[in-house]
Amino acid sequence: MWNNPLATHIKWSNEISNIEAKQHVADQIAQRAKDGDVIGIGSGSTAFLALQSIAQYVKEKGYKVTAIPTSQEVMMTCTTLGIPTTTLATAKPDWAFDGADEVDPNHNLIKGRGGAMFHEKLVMASSPENYILIDQSKFVNHLGQKFPVPIEVDQRALHLVETKLSTFPVEQVQLRQATAKDGPVITEAGNLILDVHFSTIDKKDEVRLAGIPGVIETGLFIDYDVNILSI
Repeated sequence: MWNNPLATHIKWSNEISNIEAKQHVADQIAQRAKDGDVIGIGSGSTAFLALQSIAQYVKEKGYKVTAIPTSQEVMMTCTTLGIPTTTLATAKPDWAFDGADEVDPNHNLIKGRGGAMFHEKLVMASSPENYILIDQSKFVNHLGQKFPVPIEVDQRALHLVETKLSTFPVEQVQLRQATAKDGPVITEAGNLILDVHFSTIDKKDEVRLAGIPGVIETGLFIDYDVNILSI
C-alpha cells in the first residue's frame, strides 16, 4: 500500500456548498448498501460525500461492495477509501447514485458541470435503481432556469455542432474553458464541452441533440426513472 499523502488523503477541489444538507442525503444513501452490492458511483460534490459515507458504513457492517465509478476522480477516491472498482464491461450495477445540477417537477435533470455526463448516463441506463442526491437549491420550475446544458462534442465536429445548434432555441453557446490549465476543458474521452443556454427546452431535445453528428452526449436526462433524495 502506498503511504504518501496523495494516496491516503481525499480532498474536494473547492469548498462544498450547502454541505450540511448534502451530508444528510449522503448518510441516507449509505444505509442503502448491502453486502455484495455493485454500486454505480456518480460524480460531483454530493456523490463525493456519499461515497465517504458508504465507505464508513460498509466498514462498520463488515460488508464488501464494488464500485463502478463514472469519472477518474471518483475512481481515485474509491482507491483511497479502499473500495474496489470495476467497469460496465464486466459488471452490471445493482443500483447507482449521483447528483444533479437541476431537477424539474417531473424529475428531469440537467447534469454535467463536472464533465462526466457520458459515463454517468451509461451507468444510469444500466442500473435498475437510480438515486439522485440533491439539496433544495437544485429544484427548478423548468430545465435551463439556472444552468446551461453541457454538450460533449468530438473536437473535429466543434464548428458543425455549433452551426447545427442554430436550429434550436439557443441564446448562447460557450466553449467550456479550463481553470487550472490554458485552453478548453478536455474530457476523459478527449472531447470538448459546449455549455448551451436554451430559451426553452423540449422533452424531445435530448434525442434531437444526440442526433447531431459529432455530439457524444448531452447533460439532459429526460424521462429517466430516478428516485430523488433531498433535504
